Amino acid sequence: MEKLFRFLVTGLAMSSMMTLQAENVPDAFHNRGQWEEMSISYVNVHIGLEAPFSVLHISDTHLTEAYPDESENKRAISKDRTATFGGLQADALARSLNWADRYCDFVVHTGDMIDYQSEANYDLVKKYSGENRILCVGNHEFSPEMWLSEIPESKTEQYKSYTRDEIDRVYKIDSKFQSRVVNGVNFVAIDNVYGTVTPAQVELFDKELAKGLPIVLCMHVPFFSDDMWRANVKYWARGGAKFRDAGIPQPSGDYLAQQSDKTTKEFISRLKNETFLKAILAGHIHFSYQERFSPTANQYVAGPNFLYTGTEILFD
Repeated sequence: MEKLFRFLVTGLAMSSMMTLQAENVPDAFHNRGQWEEMSISYVNVHIGLEAPFSVLHISDTHLTEAYPDESENKRAISKDRTATFGGLQADALARSLNWADRYCDFVVHTGDMIDYQSEANYDLVKKYSGENRILCVGNHEFSPEMWLSEIPESKTEQYKSYTRDEIDRVYKIDSKFQSRVVNGVNFVAIDNVYGTVTPAQVELFDKELAKGLPIVLCMHVPFFSDDMWRANVKYWARGGAKFRDAGIPQPSGDYLAQQSDKTTKEFISRLKNETFLKAILAGHIHFSYQERFSPTANQYVAGPNFLYTGTEILFD
């Protein structure tokens, strides 16, 4: 009987959740045409391929669902965070993948598809997974109950290990390191959600280099330059501070970790001279940013998908 009750409650909740667009989307959204569904930007990555293909790069959807029979904490977080992100994240993700199905060959999501761990969020991940998609993990993938968690987030490999198996099972990936060859281009996805990489990841990356294929590195946290860090600090400053000078703010958080962690610092330095590297795709900072990373690769940071943003990248 208890299993039957859970099944019925879950089914009703999913039915309610999947009608989000019809019930909660503002009237102005109902009649949008196909060209008004998304805020799409376009970039080109020139590799010299015989056959071009396109990838929709999205990031930071921040799904905030929780079933009625989930814990009080998860339901409280759902209410709070849904208000934060506007409540249209599931619609934004659905429209993004619909756009990709029509106009692109592949999808790369560079993390924070969910805002925290919940059965309802997991079910949406399963619903929107697919063969033509690479899913990276973000820092929010590893958050059980955010500020209400019994174990505070410590930004360590050990902290991620508490729920990594669960995330890998739901996402059907090896969240630490993935490799997928698409039309002769090797898409390598790594978990760097606190800004750093591990020696084991570097060793695996070297094995991918040995294949001799052009590489697109996919990850959640971008490799910060001084200019990107300045933009990041400006964006996240409370009150929306204006630029007053060209000074670079003191590194902290992920940028400081990238500068101080020996493995990560050496890895970034090597990548800047790696001719097989053709692009880096990232997210995390919640605004779009592009810059030259190395002589052969640009770094493309996608804007937040919860605002219906995506970048269509043509590889040719």
